[in-house]
Amino acid sequence: MITTNQFKNGTHIEVDGQIFRIVEFQHVKPGKGAAFVRSKLKNLNSGNLLEKTFRAGEKVRPVRTETRKMQYLYESGDEVVMMDSTDFEQTTLAKSVIEGALDWILPNDEVEVLFVDDKPGDIQLPTTVEMKVTKTDPGLRGDTASGGGNKPATLESGKEIQVPLFVNEGDTLKIDTRSGEYLSRA
Repeated sequence: MITTNQFKNGTHIEVDGQIFRIVEFQHVKPGKGAAFVRSKLKNLNSGNLLEKTFRAGEKVRPVRTETRKMQYLYESGDEVVMMDSTDFEQTTLAKSVIEGALDWILPNDEVEVLFVDDKPGDIQLPTTVEMKVTKTDPGLRGDTASGGGNKPATLESGKEIQVPLFVNEGDTLKIDTRSGEYLSRA
């Protein structure tokens, strides 16, 4: 058992028989009354966010987690099919659980899949990825060197982001997966 004093962002805990990931938390010590911990938890089964308040020092059960390298194969309805790189066993994950991770991976990419109590729970993305631009309007003459502005560009995964005017179709870009921002050309 762990107490609320040991909470960390990303820790997995069991609350009311369901498994949650701590997205963020805050210790609050009001001037009057007992201290408490305000937290945002993400349900690993449904992907829903829950705001929950714990008493200071309250105990919860931590959940064992591990990561495995897996290859993203394809989408099948509301699920995504992954294959373990070591034993070639296929596993499915619900699209609702992995949220926007599909914007940053392509079929046959290797990713780290987080297993919670031996069940696949989430995809851990690298902080940056490299992707090709499949569609964007050409920059106007004279705008490319000045760097004055952005334009929309569609990546090979289908995700649309804002890029500087000098980026052309076919360019490979380095993108921050946390914010979805263009970093540089690769």
